[in-house]
Amino acid sequence: MEQKLEQVFGSYLAWKADEATWIISFMNGTEYMYLLEGEERALLLDTGYGAGNLRAFVETLTQKQVAVANTHFHPDHAAGNGEFERVYMAEGALLDAPSVETPGAVPFDLSKLPHPDYEKVFIKEGFVFDLGGRKVEVLDVKPAHCNSSLFFLDRGHRMFFCGDDLEAAQVMLFDNSKNPQASYEVGERLDNFRANNVRIRDLADAYDYLFPNHNGTPIAKSYAQDYISLVDGIYDGTAVIEEKLNHPFVEMDPAAKELCRVRCKKASIFIKKEELRKVYHNRTEG
Repeated sequence: MEQKLEQVFGSYLAWKADEATWIISFMNGTEYMYLLEGEERALLLDTGYGAGNLRAFVETLTQKQVAVANTHFHPDHAAGNGEFERVYMAEGALLDAPSVETPGAVPFDLSKLPHPDYEKVFIKEGFVFDLGGRKVEVLDVKPAHCNSSLFFLDRGHRMFFCGDDLEAAQVMLFDNSKNPQASYEVGERLDNFRANNVRIRDLADAYDYLFPNHNGTPIAKSYAQDYISLVDGIYDGTAVIEEKLNHPFVEMDPAAKELCRVRCKKASIFIKKEELRKVYHNRTEG
């Protein structure tokens, strides 16, 4: 059974987006981590599910010292943090921590990783990873997909790493923090989501492609405008609501019956039906 789990969650494939940027694929090619190399150091964005073999794989790709950061603190992106001594993340990880650290949240015993008590270093906008001849800027993200997202902008290589807050297939916009203390108000989340995409759009001169964590990478920067239009379409009642999710992994979740897909142009989201009803064609001004 453990071997089968490792085949699903811990089998990696890597290829280069350019000569200094690795895309690391897993979960049958539907999910990605990124390894950015500078002249002196490297930066790994995300750590996967915690199968316990990511670090060894990364060390086959680079001999440089590797810093590690999370695009956000969800189990498929941060459960492997304990393979490393130190991980950089947003302070919102404190709110999303139960989604990773609750026993049974992931299919592996994270206490058996080499550094289960790894150091968490909280960073925010203005922090820069200087890799030697390559600088990666950290940008704050308003709570939308989750409470703990960060964007990473590499102006030199013209790449924007957007985590799960923008992707080609769909963005999940329902509370998945597993934390009863974390607030979720659908109008605020949608407004935040729109604001995040406006920022991505307005930075378009600084990058050529968006690099999300799921369902295809890299993708065109025009997706940001489509997600802006989707939020506007929810508020004015023109976005298309689909009862069928058309996503085999999500459809296996017991919560799937509560969700719907909302679509506009190339963009779509998953959201709880009861939350959508509160705002669909019903925006309160002021």
